[in-house]
Amino acid sequence: MASILNPNVTIEDDRTGLDIETIRRAVLDNLFYIQGKFPAIATKHDFYMALAYTVRDRLLQRWLNSVQTNLKKDVKSVAYLSAEFLVGPHLGNNLINLDIYQQVEQAIKESGLNLQELIDTEEEPGLGNGGLGRLAACYLDSLSSLEIPAIGYGIRYEFGIFDQHIQDGWQVEITDKWLQYGNPWEIARPESSVMVNFGGRTEAYTDDHGAFRVRWIPEYVVKGIPYDTPILGYKVNTANTLRLWRSEACESFNFERFNQGDYYGAVDSKVHSENLCKVLYPNDEPIQGKELRLQQQYFFVCCSLQDMIRTHLIENSSLDNFDQLWAIQLNDTHPAVAVAELMRLLVDVHHYEWEPAWQITENTFGYTNHTLLPEALEKWPLSIFGRLLPRLLEIIYEINNRFLERVRIKFPDNGSKMSSLSIIDESDDKYVRMANLACIGSHRINGVAQLHSELLKETILHDFYALFPEKFTNVTNGVTPRRWMVLSNPRLTELITQKIGNRWINHLDELKQLEQFVDDASFRSQWRQVKQEVKQDLAKYIEKKVGIVVNPASLFDVQVKRIHEYKRQHLNVLHIITLYNRLKHNPNLDIPPRTFIFGGKAAPGYFMAKRIIKLITSVGDVINNDPDLKDRLKVVFLPDYNVTLGQRVYPAADLSEQISTAGKEASGTGNMKFSLNGALTIGTLDGANVEIREEVGAENFFLFGLTTPQVAEVKSHGYYPRGHYDSNEELRGVLDLISCGFFSRGNRELLQPIVDNLLYDDPYLLLADYQSYINSQEEVSEAYKDQERWSRMSILNVARMGKFSSDRSIQEYCDNIWKVQPVSIKLQAYNQENAGLKV
Repeated sequence: MASILNPNVTIEDDRTGLDIETIRRAVLDNLFYIQGKFPAIATKHDFYMALAYTVRDRLLQRWLNSVQTNLKKDVKSVAYLSAEFLVGPHLGNNLINLDIYQQVEQAIKESGLNLQELIDTEEEPGLGNGGLGRLAACYLDSLSSLEIPAIGYGIRYEFGIFDQHIQDGWQVEITDKWLQYGNPWEIARPESSVMVNFGGRTEAYTDDHGAFRVRWIPEYVVKGIPYDTPILGYKVNTANTLRLWRSEACESFNFERFNQGDYYGAVDSKVHSENLCKVLYPNDEPIQGKELRLQQQYFFVCCSLQDMIRTHLIENSSLDNFDQLWAIQLNDTHPAVAVAELMRLLVDVHHYEWEPAWQITENTFGYTNHTLLPEALEKWPLSIFGRLLPRLLEIIYEINNRFLERVRIKFPDNGSKMSSLSIIDESDDKYVRMANLACIGSHRINGVAQLHSELLKETILHDFYALFPEKFTNVTNGVTPRRWMVLSNPRLTELITQKIGNRWINHLDELKQLEQFVDDASFRSQWRQVKQEVKQDLAKYIEKKVGIVVNPASLFDVQVKRIHEYKRQHLNVLHIITLYNRLKHNPNLDIPPRTFIFGGKAAPGYFMAKRIIKLITSVGDVINNDPDLKDRLKVVFLPDYNVTLGQRVYPAADLSEQISTAGKEASGTGNMKFSLNGALTIGTLDGANVEIREEVGAENFFLFGLTTPQVAEVKSHGYYPRGHYDSNEELRGVLDLISCGFFSRGNRELLQPIVDNLLYDDPYLLLADYQSYINSQEEVSEAYKDQERWSRMSILNVARMGKFSSDRSIQEYCDNIWKVQPVSIKLQAYNQENAGLKV
């Protein structure tokens, strides 16, 4: 904008300018006009909010240009449906993607503030539980960075995944009030609200053209209100949208019931409706929890499809080409009800005949499977589904009947095949199988790692593969290097960039150039120095957070992820106790000091997972306070593991524990984040471990354990875990030490359920893999003693991880599943003259 006093002098607009002085002025303006504070009385949170609004202004210019461009009638968009989006804090990531981190850091410093402190002030959105939600967030980042028109759809949970506190070694769940101070990154769009039906009944009728129709007469209706968050790509003008839905009653207050003295009844509709988006994943053990989860899933799917259809009809006269302009991806089975809902909208609302409606539906959807555990494939009791979604159940029956006719033709007289493929599980109380609905209603089905995709064909989706082999494909997961390297590990980023330039940040395969420096002793020394400084930072954080002093020169052995038996955190603990016993028997044993770092949340109703946390903390209490060890071993459990904590932990790790039972982990993405930051992996041939080992080289990976076929063979012959206990003296000593109450203050019963489970069931074969794991850990210790060798292995791990960028994953989705093309956004400069309304 030109100065009025001097037309030759350009003054940057406060909302879009990037000069340091402009940014300082904008922050102060937002503090004054949005926060209503002046510096003398402003809190650190006020300054964070002022800075966040300043950065958001610069996003909005790109975002609105992106929306305007992507609305054009010939642009195909991706709609990513996910019950979770674990996006992490926005401020730091947006500074990286806007490429203004250094300017803002300087501006904030000149204003007497510290940028990192403001970044740390941001409350993390608790919109996800683990890998599924974080993958969705990485994919949104890559979609924008690759300039692919896209929108992520989910639920705006008022209370996200719980905050985890550790009390006396036990997990305690605390409400995650992530919205209590507001969210500067979102914009409410109440004018774009939609209505969602629940309950009631259906009735058939004949329309004006004599066609058979069905209308749904609901028991109650809930309003869905969208909240939009811009998701910016790296150094591009594309900013896609994360649209999250909040539920609200159509009428929040009943005056008639209030006037009758029924004060609670007056707001009953409001309370009932808002429960839908109160909390991420309610406990689904009680029947009310099951109902609420199904309501949540249908709510956001129904809202999202109505929103897509409304958007489509802005530029298109009909929905005939809906599948040509929308690619909808189902992130696991949570949004699978979308298949039936799109059919309802096409047939009941827009009056399509069944066959053309089905063709549009099947061509639109893709389904990503994230699990090999049969119990994790969602299914809903028919009684609940029919009561909440009566019209959807009718449509599912029709889909199923037509589908089973095709099965009957292809596999005549094969009752077991019909039973396996049916959407309706006829056993016991009868269920609706969401994975079956997703497979039937999608034109592509993909796993998330090569091994996982092959096992899908062989196991839980075998019959669908036999019927539809052309539908199946693989897209190995990836992670965004912007958050997981550039933002979280700036020292390593700077070192790499000094050597090979910065193009690797959005062309990750260019990390391969680092291999030419692996024999450079000076570079290896710099590499170690970076790792040491990051470890010192984490050591300070650990002392501040949990009061444990750890040695930054020790081997940081890290396992951070959801606590689950198949991820085998307790196998890690068996190794810790093994080392403890060895050092107690031989204090002169030559092993490098180790700091074992755990983090992760157990599902509130998961008894054994919570007991595993107690085992970790109990073993830590003893080991950390045993003077005989002279601090050679330390055990740390970091509470409330989330994206923010992951950004601290991944860069500091020396060893990444990826020790799930072979054939159980679909892919994993933590394994990728660790390797990208220079950690070496100890792991089984499970999930993406297989591909990571192929890429980095077998000599740079510590392999142990049974393979997937060996696991199946062991189980087929009748696995007897007690035999390993009886035949392995060291293992026996470890389990006996737990059983006798040594780690539980003499209480023999406290940890006995874990020991009994291992001795008499051991579903995840810890005891079968124990000795192989211990042997591999000895190789880790020997390698760590030789720091030059370790540095070489670490550099090669990073150099060879280019495949595991989420940019590569998204490009494969675009090419093989969605058939979408990038659309470059031309940034229209904002100025006040152009802003004038011309009505």
